[in-house]
Amino acid sequence: MTEDLNTVSEDDLHAYVDGFVTPRERERIEQWLESNPARAEEVRQWQAQAVDLRALFAGYAHSDTNDRALLSKSRNDLPQSDPDKGKRSATGRLRAIAAGLALFAAGALTGLYAPSLISADGGNQSIETADSLPRQAQSAFLVYASEVRHAVEVGADEQSHLATWLGKRLEHPLSIPDLSSLGFSLVGGRLLPVNGKAGAMFMYEDGTGRRLTVLLGRNDDNRETSFRIDSVDGVETFYWIDGPIGYAVTGEVPRSLLQQVADECYRQFDKSEATGS
Repeated sequence: MTEDLNTVSEDDLHAYVDGFVTPRERERIEQWLESNPARAEEVRQWQAQAVDLRALFAGYAHSDTNDRALLSKSRNDLPQSDPDKGKRSATGRLRAIAAGLALFAAGALTGLYAPSLISADGGNQSIETADSLPRQAQSAFLVYASEVRHAVEVGADEQSHLATWLGKRLEHPLSIPDLSSLGFSLVGGRLLPVNGKAGAMFMYEDGTGRRLTVLLGRNDDNRETSFRIDSVDGVETFYWIDGPIGYAVTGEVPRSLLQQVADECYRQFDKSEATGS
């Protein structure tokens, strides 16, 4: 095991940041990082840069039905007698793609690509996308979930007022999900900005003190329902867009539990919108 820990390469670290490692490789690399704090800090910086890049270009990342076939074809074209060569080539391509994205991001930030990123009718259009929702939800969770006295603006004892107030600010009928069946009780909620408009956040807590948040924000340009997951440094977020409203459930809890919470929220929000209450 010691020999394995000493063989973590630069390519291994990049693959780790990009999520292209197996669970066993991830465990090996994380053990190595514990013994190499300087490299661990460097990896954390890479992860932060990756998050920023994903948020910046989320509106331009579109999958294609042929993507998987192209990847499979690339693997099949590699000489079968040298699997290590295939691994090195694949890693090289991934690093080249990452480098290209980094250069494109730098150009965008300096204004080189500004005409294509900023539309005539709104400079924030590229940022106000569905994929910016998890970033905002995770930031709100990290800021408020650790608060003791000021985690929320309105407590659970004023639940009716909280729903009415935030519903008016979102200009959308709103009810607060009941998550007691999953062991979570309402702490309260607050008003906060989401994509530059009024948004709402509800906070819940279980018997052990674990907290999770439910974030809602307007997304008027969207008309499709999608359900996705995002994870950054142990903070998991399930999010979906349904008509004009985006929803995000965030917490440092097992993904399976958070998915149950997200499913329950989706069911209750959908029911309240159907009844108009």
